Amino acid sequence: MNSPTKESVNSGNFGVIVLVGLAAGLLSGIFGVGGGILIVPGLVFFAKMDQRRAHGTSLAAVLPISLSSLVTYWAHDHVDWPVALFLAIGAVAGALLGTKLLKTVKHEILSLGFASVLIISAVRLYWSTSGMGRDDLTLLMCIALVAIGVATGVLAGLLGVGGGVVMIPAMMVMLGLPNVIAKGTSLAVIIPTAITGTLRNRSASNVDIRAAVIVGVGGILSAIAGGWISARLSDSLSNALFATLLVVVAGRLVIQESRRRWSKAPIQ
Repeated sequence: MNSPTKESVNSGNFGVIVLVGLAAGLLSGIFGVGGGILIVPGLVFFAKMDQRRAHGTSLAAVLPISLSSLVTYWAHDHVDWPVALFLAIGAVAGALLGTKLLKTVKHEILSLGFASVLIISAVRLYWSTSGMGRDDLTLLMCIALVAIGVATGVLAGLLGVGGGVVMIPAMMVMLGLPNVIAKGTSLAVIIPTAITGTLRNRSASNVDIRAAVIVGVGGILSAIAGGWISARLSDSLSNALFATLLVVVAGRLVIQESRRRWSKAPIQ
């Protein structure tokens, strides 16, 4: 019989995984992220999935959720396509590197690295303000966007997140993009990144496709609802809520990893 953590999710976890998808979809719609910051801990804590496999499964589930969220943002003309293009060029390349690293990186590095990304992004959001729009893109800015995309792709492939936690603050701080435009643009970049990373993770057997489909489908309707809510939130409130969520998730990851390491510590 196949193990739930190696081949597919058992029936006892089905309802939990559907709830993870619904919550991730709402998160994606409201904050413009793929939902991986919630999917990964959800699969690890509640579905009892292996950490590495949870990261790969999360990235696969991010794809349909991000597509649903993007539709809402695009309908409101909240996507900066030129910026998305340069970010995506770097992100796809970075995703290839990140999925390669996923095969060898240790469990604790994955957990603590993920938590660190969340904390850094949260700090930037607490102190950043949304701009009124960007100037014309220069060559130097395009190169910088590609570099940001590479970093985003590595995080996506390695940590199972879409990369919005990095791209959104970067676009707001560097380009002065309004919060809602940065979120919509982030979703446009997440889609090719998720496709690239998932294909590589699939070949390395780091994806539970059944769980990814359940999470992804569960998040589609809630993602559309989240996008509707986002269009009605003020930038300051949206930033504060998003940053607070990142801190809570990061704290939970650190606590969980500390407990895991403590339980394995030899008795003196």
